[in-house]
Amino acid sequence: MDLSPIKEFAPTGSLRAALNLGNPVLARSHTVREKPAGVSIDLARAFARELGVGVTFVEFDTAAKSVDALTSQQADVGFIAIDPLRAAGIHFTPAYVQIEGCYLVVDDSPIRGNEEVDRAGVRVVVGAGSAYELYLSRTLKNAELVKVPTSEGVVDAMRERGLQVAAGVKQQLQSDARRFAGMRLLDGRFMVIHQAMAMPKGRSAEAMALLDGFVTRMKSTGFVADALARHGIEGAAVAP
Repeated sequence: MDLSPIKEFAPTGSLRAALNLGNPVLARSHTVREKPAGVSIDLARAFARELGVGVTFVEFDTAAKSVDALTSQQADVGFIAIDPLRAAGIHFTPAYVQIEGCYLVVDDSPIRGNEEVDRAGVRVVVGAGSAYELYLSRTLKNAELVKVPTSEGVVDAMRERGLQVAAGVKQQLQSDARRFAGMRLLDGRFMVIHQAMAMPKGRSAEAMALLDGFVTRMKSTGFVADALARHGIEGAAVAP
């Protein structure tokens, strides 16, 4: 491989991959003990192998911190949900996984459907800087968003502060519902979250095409589907 894209992707000699450990679909595994583990880790290692370099994982507890690492060029690639606000500073590949954004309420809540959330007096707790927070900030007109530092802290804040609705990645909310009795997910979803690989803006068209092509190939060869199955991840679909 030409040395120029390698230098762009590994300016320190190793591919620095930003991981969002707060997303249970991307960086967790139900089937292996090693940590970190998950589809994003598998993709980072596979891309580093193709470049012929090592990989260094830079771990964060939120997507917003992963985005900051990319825009400040403290990381070379990341695994980020596509959002127009984030696209100002990073380049997104085509999506490789689709996951659902859902709402969680207490069992006796009068809210029965997603369409009932956006009403005056309803407070929705979200992880600050998450893809669903950015989306809901644009789309909710009447409900109030209450932002907490991490996605993993959303349901705890809901319970402690008496908030009506928790919003988040379906798998995280399902896990929280198992931790606490008396909670239920609303049927359906309020958004589809398109997860992609990403890199800092300003790198060459050749480098962007290389990363885009890698993701497309990892989907078409079954690598992404196999990784999701290998790590026991349910409820996530390979992006078309």
